[in-house]
Amino acid sequence: MPSTGKPLAAMQWAVKALRDGGLVAFPTETVYGLGADAENPSAVARIFAAKDRPADHPLIVHIASSEQITHWAKDIPPAAWRLAGRYWPGPLTLILRRTCRVPDIVTGGQDTVGLRVPDHPLALVLLEAFGGGIAAPSANRFGRVSPTTAAHVREELGDAMDLILDGGPCRVGIESTILDLSGQQPRLLRPGAITPAEIEAVLEQPIVRPGNGAPRAPGMLRSHYAPKTPVCLVPAMNLEAEAHRHLAQGWRVAVLSRAAPLLPEACLWQGMPIHPAGWAHELYARLRALDVQCFDCILVEAPPAGVDWQAVCDRLERAASAR
Repeated sequence: MPSTGKPLAAMQWAVKALRDGGLVAFPTETVYGLGADAENPSAVARIFAAKDRPADHPLIVHIASSEQITHWAKDIPPAAWRLAGRYWPGPLTLILRRTCRVPDIVTGGQDTVGLRVPDHPLALVLLEAFGGGIAAPSANRFGRVSPTTAAHVREELGDAMDLILDGGPCRVGIESTILDLSGQQPRLLRPGAITPAEIEAVLEQPIVRPGNGAPRAPGMLRSHYAPKTPVCLVPAMNLEAEAHRHLAQGWRVAVLSRAAPLLPEACLWQGMPIHPAGWAHELYARLRALDVQCFDCILVEAPPAGVDWQAVCDRLERAASAR
């Protein structure tokens, strides 16, 4: 399974692999995706097999530009065009009514499809050269921590894909915001780097949380984004006490927090950025690095409340739910 950063050769191999029904891991600004030709059901089935992903869990189709929306979606509301004009390329996925061209396996049998234009130069060149949509979830085992470097992909999926395009570390570090525009009112299905306030400013109307009847979307399971090592969310004021409690049980303990608490030397502490964008960028890489060091638990400072921290809190709460 080749992995290369040589642009021309890598792109030629990647396009050929996709057209031949293969799998290509590629970088986006959010996380690395595991991609297949979105109009080839057999190729898409390989994604599900490689990730051990449930068949009813839909995939996001990555496209090269907003001009391609009409190939994949119908009954497109004006809100979709406004948001695409403002945030594409970028970390925003729009859920729209699907056309008959979209295979059932991509949507989990639903009548909607998720679309986005990624904001990474290598991904955009790949999409332009391929000429079609690429269905791509994160390039990791289902439910585990998403990869933000090519090395993460290689470590987790090994030879399950035909090629890895190495585009360096991902800039954002967590998955895209998902907004459902298939109903009467815009609904936020998954928080991300594009905040509800930013979306509402473009649409000039409020968005709501999903209720009954909302489409299934990636990353909505209660337990997700989880390392094998248990993650415990702990208020900053309780970190020291929690660390002592776990050490008394003979556990090996690691701590992630913004400020250094007074911890026993037996604990490993790693500092986290003070801003939510920095947390998002560092979170998955830190969890992966600690996961291979045989700790018994990872204590993570619970981030502050507030809309700016919503996406980071969402990922941490789901990671901790696996415990």
